[in-house]
Amino acid sequence: MTSTPRTPRASTEPLDSVYDVALLDLDGTVYLSGAAIPGAAEALRKADAVGMRLAYVTNNAFRTPAAIAALLTSFGVPATPGDVVTSAQAAARMLGDRLPPGAKVLAIGGAGLRMALRERGLRPVSTAIERPQAVVQGYSPDVDYSIMAEGGLAVAAGALFVASNADVTLPSRRGRQPGNGSLLRVIATATGVQPVVAGKPEPPLHHESVLRTGAKRPLAVGDRLDTDIEGAQRVGADSLLVLTGVTGPAEAILAPPRQRPTYLAEDLAGLLEPHPEVTGQDGEYRCGGWTVHLDGDRLELDGAGERIDGLRALCAAAWSGDGITAESARPAVQRLEDSAKTA
Repeated sequence: MTSTPRTPRASTEPLDSVYDVALLDLDGTVYLSGAAIPGAAEALRKADAVGMRLAYVTNNAFRTPAAIAALLTSFGVPATPGDVVTSAQAAARMLGDRLPPGAKVLAIGGAGLRMALRERGLRPVSTAIERPQAVVQGYSPDVDYSIMAEGGLAVAAGALFVASNADVTLPSRRGRQPGNGSLLRVIATATGVQPVVAGKPEPPLHHESVLRTGAKRPLAVGDRLDTDIEGAQRVGADSLLVLTGVTGPAEAILAPPRQRPTYLAEDLAGLLEPHPEVTGQDGEYRCGGWTVHLDGDRLELDGAGERIDGLRALCAAAWSGDGITAESARPAVQRLEDSAKTA
């Protein structure tokens, strides 16, 4: 098991040579709102070329693995359906382990969820009248009241309630939009039954990914502290946080112990690079050209250089202290962001 990070870890070797498999989140990490994040495809092609296996591990249960792989390859990202692991697959495995073959499962979601159930020998249905033994809910933009009502009736009648994931929001170019975790509250509120969750940060999706890839030393890569990073910590895996999606510098600095990443990078190019050491002594932390002074609960940032090095030093200072708040960190974060704009 990994220990809770008190400072971002250094690596003298590029991460793509240290870890055998990258367990890559998709939304906010590889693409955003159906468009590739700049530089992501090139970085992944380079990591693939040196022998790092790429697995695309997503909490989104809507698309099938084939559809996701087709989208990735359209961006120039190396991917096959076998490289994609979804929360729908993890949820289906959970159900397959608990239910007899051929059991009826009321499926609230898209084609990816129904396909995953069939692959596990389960029978997806759409009404409570068919007396399903379980209800499984995954995100779909087409979910409507009628299917939610059927799911609520089935759960109230005793069906096992399983969720592919519990992400409250989804990243998009327009901002954060409601995710499956928000939609889950309809049935949970109506029935008083909380779902068993398969996706990140719960362990089942990570275990599914390891089973499918044979990973010996995986690196979880993602943009969210509450799913990608916390999920890695729960299973003792190392993690890389990228700043291309939900999490920004301020959130990384204020991350609670259970959500602190092993490494930090601006984007997926962080897989291809060594990671510098953050040195700390007597309340002073240095990385690159940056120096952070920790004065009680106040962070003071001086110097210049790459934004990510300044963030590494700020995280090390904040994670080593107590009482750092958004207010006390704000001047240092603003200094960091201003430097990036003028670089």
